Amino acid sequence: MVFGKVPQPSPQRMVPVPGHPIVVGVIPGQPALVALTAAAWSDALGGVPIYFGYSDPERIVDAEYADGTVRHSDIDPDQADDGWEEREREIRAFLAGVLGDHKGPWEFRYLAGRADRALTHLARAVDASVIIVGAKHPSSTERVREFLAGSVAVRLTRHQHRPVLIVPLAVIDWKAPTKW
Repeated sequence: MVFGKVPQPSPQRMVPVPGHPIVVGVIPGQPALVALTAAAWSDALGGVPIYFGYSDPERIVDAEYADGTVRHSDIDPDQADDGWEEREREIRAFLAGVLGDHKGPWEFRYLAGRADRALTHLARAVDASVIIVGAKHPSSTERVREFLAGSVAVRLTRHQHRPVLIVPLAVIDWKAPTKW
């Protein structure tokens, strides 16, 4: 490989869909629709495993492991925040409640740092065929941030070769005036 040349998406880099897991980005307070969509796709693909991942932006990655897990720590070591453990319990409990009837296997990974990078690491580690994320109707402040930095979904499509399935979580009435 030539230094500086990034491998581009191509038919040779496609991960076969049958038999390969799904990676799903989740956030606290997210509607159940994202997890339910992942479960429906898993069922349609014969019960492939689902790997849910939440990337905590207040933590940094100390080490990445081959199974998609990470060792992480506080951004500021002088202000230890153990709140992440409670967030992890809440997300796991939420997913268990939503996926109660889902027969296929699923796991949750608490990740750290930028969501696009963390989900890409997880997808590579488990050899996922697709990454599923939710879209939201951003507030005006979030619109500016997304304009400058890009959404997680857009950054995922620019930094890895797997397809990204975006689940709409809010829609805009085309007939209503848009507030910018």
